[in-house]
Amino acid sequence: MPNLECRMYEPRFPEVDAAVMIQVKHIADMGAYVSLLEYNNIEGMILFSELSRRRIRSISSLIKVGRQEPAIVLRVDRDKGYIDLSKRRVSEEEAHACEDRYNKSKLVHSIMRHVAETLGIDLEPLYQRIGWPLYRKYGHAFEAFKLIVADPDAILDSLTYEEKETGADGQEVTKVVPAVNPEVKDALVKNIRRRMTPQPLKIRADVEMKCFQFDGVLHIKQAMRKAEAAGNDNCPVKIKLVAPPLYVLTTQTLDKDQGISVLTDAIKACTAEIEKHKGKLIVKEAPRAVSEREDKLFNEHIETLNEQNAEVDGDADSEEEEDTGMGDIDLTNSGVNAD
Repeated sequence: MPNLECRMYEPRFPEVDAAVMIQVKHIADMGAYVSLLEYNNIEGMILFSELSRRRIRSISSLIKVGRQEPAIVLRVDRDKGYIDLSKRRVSEEEAHACEDRYNKSKLVHSIMRHVAETLGIDLEPLYQRIGWPLYRKYGHAFEAFKLIVADPDAILDSLTYEEKETGADGQEVTKVVPAVNPEVKDALVKNIRRRMTPQPLKIRADVEMKCFQFDGVLHIKQAMRKAEAAGNDNCPVKIKLVAPPLYVLTTQTLDKDQGISVLTDAIKACTAEIEKHKGKLIVKEAPRAVSEREDKLFNEHIETLNEQNAEVDGDADSEEEEDTGMGDIDLTNSGVNAD
């Protein structure tokens, strides 16, 4: 069985004054024993006096078994393996930086470990040849992995390591060889792309649009086309009728700021067109990124409204036709994509 235990970084111990991510293992008489998650779970200790700057009334309210949080390294005895840490000396800025670094390192470690397990090789040599050189070159292997998604050859083919062997004359010689063989490269790239390929964000805006002029429906259709024309290949814009007079504009993009900017321009184009015909557009919800859950709830809301509209189809001939100029249009025949 391959050995899959390995620290995340090249140094075996953290530096004094560094912020590290710890997990509380158990609480003793003098303090709490913790494991350093980035250093292959080596043990450290936080004395009770280092838990808080304030007077301690309850230990259990300050530290709990199983909790993961940043701590500052106070002392390191490399010979005995003792590490003393402090929770009270961690600043808010250090805590955020530590958590961000740990989350990136954890993803890198997960990918490296999966490759080692899949290929049946030890994890540490994989770090020695690939992971740690990338940390040295790019500041963090996570940054290199992001580049590998698009151009693996440029990043991985430049990695080498020294291999010693005995020559024909019995003398030991050192050869520089590629660090990544084809099998490892294939497994690594596949895992990186599966785990790190950016997912497009959905950007949405909600507006109300009305036009009571003659041919108001046609003017609204034209305004919708103007909104969609504001999109581009990277941020295509779609506008869909929810229920008169409510419309929703959406786009999908890898760049949140660009998506918001494009939808903002689409709203401006739509507003300019409808106001030419004395119509009106009101922004109910400005462009913003929405989560999958929000999007799902919104689509369910649209389905509910459609069902309610279907139930009152018998009233279509009613004398009350005030919604006609508010955008109750047939999208199927309008040339507008309603998906």
